[in-house]
Amino acid sequence: MCGRFTMTHPNEAMARLFDAVPGNDLPEPPRYNICPTQTVGVVTSDQGRRLRAMRWGFLPGWYKSLTDGPLIINARADTIATKPAFRAAVRARRCIIPTSGFYEWSAGPDGARLPWYVTRSDGAVMAFAAIWQSWAQGEAMIDSCAMVTTEAGPGMSAIHHREPVILDPADWALWLGEEGHGAAPLMKATGAGVLTARRVAQTVNSNRASGPELIEPFEV
Repeated sequence: MCGRFTMTHPNEAMARLFDAVPGNDLPEPPRYNICPTQTVGVVTSDQGRRLRAMRWGFLPGWYKSLTDGPLIINARADTIATKPAFRAAVRARRCIIPTSGFYEWSAGPDGARLPWYVTRSDGAVMAFAAIWQSWAQGEAMIDSCAMVTTEAGPGMSAIHHREPVILDPADWALWLGEEGHGAAPLMKATGAGVLTARRVAQTVNSNRASGPELIEPFEV
């Protein structure tokens, strides 16, 4: 799974990378500890490619309030097509969440949560496969999203049993629905050598922590 991530690249750079029109309400980077329910930048292609602001925390249509059910930040690739909360979105509302890196935790020998910062080995921006939808109750309308996760590949399995689905640039258009159907095979783990992870300080265990020191290597 993925419960925190970073975005240190400028919004303008992300709009150029994804050939998307940026919104005027995007959160301003750098952000070193993005947490669930916060606003994130998301690439959609429902009316041309746009880089839009959304709530990270998917809101099913039957929720009567933001807290009417579990907080949904991830959707499992193996059940996304059949779960009532996700099946319509994965067919018609797929999106991409650009990230600079993400955090994952392993278990220490004393039960402590040991944080790791994970990036692409080539230093490129990560493109997380995700789904989105609009939620409305009364006058409130919120666009919300969830990341797609899968069984961990060789780059992550020593740390955690799941990882985000990370899309290659050649697959962006298919995932966004611009090249028809057949996106299911994209929901797979990364191959060997794609990801690199380094231990970081346990300061990041607090969702209130912020600053570039969170991603600095931690000497064990």
